[in-house]
Amino acid sequence: MNLNNIIDELYSNRNASQSDSMKAYMKNQFEFLGIRAPLRNKIWSNYFREAKKTKLVDWDFVNKCWELPYREFQYTAAYYLRNMQDFLDDKDIIKIKNLILKKSWWDTIDTLDKIVGHISYKYPEVVTTIIEWSTSDNIWLRRVAINHQLLRKSKTDTELLEKILVNNFGTNEFFINKAIGWALRDYSKTNPKWVEDFLHKYRNEMSNLSIKEASKYLQKKA
Repeated sequence: MNLNNIIDELYSNRNASQSDSMKAYMKNQFEFLGIRAPLRNKIWSNYFREAKKTKLVDWDFVNKCWELPYREFQYTAAYYLRNMQDFLDDKDIIKIKNLILKKSWWDTIDTLDKIVGHISYKYPEVVTTIIEWSTSDNIWLRRVAINHQLLRKSKTDTELLEKILVNNFGTNEFFINKAIGWALRDYSKTNPKWVEDFLHKYRNEMSNLSIKEASKYLQKKA
């Protein structure tokens, strides 16, 4: 099954009546074909299932999708990589970095961060790179660094989490402060005591947004 046929299928399912609202939701930064997630997933499903059988990541397909003008193609590439993440290795981290830096916005970043997290767990040597990203001038690299351990639960490296979060204090950047809160909120479901202690230790250095997000489940538990 040729992955490039996905491109033809997406074009053939274009829905102009939905494209404007999807574009507006993303602050008019990207053009859309107007294909919402349920239909995209339906189109992708057979292709991605067959792709897994090859155990080979088609980076030409990924890069082609990233260059195409409609946002659905970047979603296609990101979710393809998510499906193929077991076949990525530490050398692929630079390729993912290139995706992070192009056509950047939270919608693709919040898929790519999970892929980076998967690679770094499997290849711990990648952590050095992620720590470097946590102090980057690029907010999206920093956001990926902050959130790359989401959903790890008891396997979370708390020393690494603390280091990366502290590296990102002192900014007014919404997407960074939100990410800090999300990282803490997610881990609070596993280890609320650790998060409570973290908030107590660093409250004066954190933004109100980060504290609010981090405290959501702690408040519910109380």
